[in-house]
Amino acid sequence: MATLAKKAPNPTDKHVGSRVRMRRMMLGMSQEKLGDSLGLTFQQIQKYEKGTNRIGASRLQQISHILQVGVAFFFEGAPSAQMMGRHEGLTEAPSPAYVSDFLATADGLALTKAFMRIEDSKLRRRIVDLVEQIASRDKR
Repeated sequence: MATLAKKAPNPTDKHVGSRVRMRRMMLGMSQEKLGDSLGLTFQQIQKYEKGTNRIGASRLQQISHILQVGVAFFFEGAPSAQMMGRHEGLTEAPSPAYVSDFLATADGLALTKAFMRIEDSKLRRRIVDLVEQIASRDKR
């Protein structure tokens, strides 16, 4: 009996899915609510967000409307633009993938939202310094 090997998600599909997740979480929207808006189950939204299932162009346009961003938002920093030859005028300097990965987590999003509510710029700078000191101790 032959077993089917699981195919790894395409890096671009995975990136687009993580950007959908990040934006959905930024809006405080559940997978179920997004799925309902699209006529899909939350399981399908999970598959999109993990990159397991590819999001078609018309579906991505619907998602961008619901999540109130342009379609290009989902491709910012996409790995395919970094790995393939550059097409003049089509790509900007990509944001590091670790930033997107961090913002796609609940902790990353909560930390970013809380940090942005701090109005005192000197205090924000001191918090960054503190975190950098803590992180440098972990490297030892």
